[in-house]
Amino acid sequence: MSAVAIKGWCPGALHPMQSGDGLVVRVRPFGGRLEPAQIAGLAELAARCGNGLIDVTSRANLQIRGVSPGSHHALLDGLARLALLDPDEATEARRNILVTPFWNGGDATPSLAAELEKALADSALSLPTKFGFAVDDGSSRVLAGDSADVRIERDHAGELLVRADGAKFGRSVARAEAVTVALALADWFVTSGGATGGRGRMAAHLATGKALPDALCGKAEPAPISPAARPGLYPQGAMVGVAFGQLPHATLRQFADDGHALRMTPWRMVLSEGQRVMPSAPDLITEPYDPALRVVACSGAPRCREAHADTRALAAALAPRIGAGLGLHVSGCAKGCAHSGAAAVTLVATRAGFDLVRGGSTRDEPMLRGLNGGDIVRDPSILMGGH
Repeated sequence: MSAVAIKGWCPGALHPMQSGDGLVVRVRPFGGRLEPAQIAGLAELAARCGNGLIDVTSRANLQIRGVSPGSHHALLDGLARLALLDPDEATEARRNILVTPFWNGGDATPSLAAELEKALADSALSLPTKFGFAVDDGSSRVLAGDSADVRIERDHAGELLVRADGAKFGRSVARAEAVTVALALADWFVTSGGATGGRGRMAAHLATGKALPDALCGKAEPAPISPAARPGLYPQGAMVGVAFGQLPHATLRQFADDGHALRMTPWRMVLSEGQRVMPSAPDLITEPYDPALRVVACSGAPRCREAHADTRALAAALAPRIGAGLGLHVSGCAKGCAHSGAAAVTLVATRAGFDLVRGGSTRDEPMLRGLNGGDIVRDPSILMGGH
């Protein structure tokens, strides 16, 4: 195994990140899916090699927290036995794929994801850390609002297309050429300078005026966007939320004990495949309009050494006290790891208190600075200017 690397802000299994509670080790399920034996194994590894806490991320991955340099190698050995480990860091970094959870047996989704994974493993592409792909090939798109740079989708007639993120239309493709065209788009992005400028993302690259080559352009309009998924029973199984994106190993083990595979999502929810009864645990969100769904919070202090406050405690206190139409992001620092985009209200912890941003992200200019968390809980109208 390679030596432990403890820097960077997109951890992997082979390339973990140091945090306030130890190393954070990201596990990327192949095809966006975990078998019951893998779920049980991950729960056991989180308890034995970490502190027992597991993050569910906005990139449809799991993160095992509290790993020490001494236990990291044992964790890697366990992940290898579970068939959840890439052969090297470069392959791991390229395998950044979101997969729609709403596929049925016989659909092309699993085979497209597997073919894309293999093609990325075999390629020599040097992509930016956050560059990713989406396999969103249902009759309506469920991943349109989630981070991806190259998208495999369908048009209104149900035919496959490949689209660069930020482009209105995509190129119509046959099933056999979808992955080849997707990698060609990624290769064009690199060779045209996208990996060296800005934030290394496709949409930003196109926004600078870079034009796609004719061979990668198209006139296929993608299928409509589906309403946001919520906890509940679907034909594919039971969708449950994970409160503030974190659960203990015992709750993860419960999914394995139920005997159902898990499909990961980028919404801090998981789909228990084939489950016809909603799972129940204190850390799970089963009601479709639970107030906790309106709030995003990072790990916060003391779990993250960059955080200036306990974000989870504040988020939990504010969730039932904010309006139904209000989306709130509580970030422990200005990096915005839990949510990179805009929110109706963003609270950013600083050494001097919380900065308040309305209709923006952690990178935007705050309307108010140095707010006290207790004062916000006592008077949540502060969030919308009612103080």
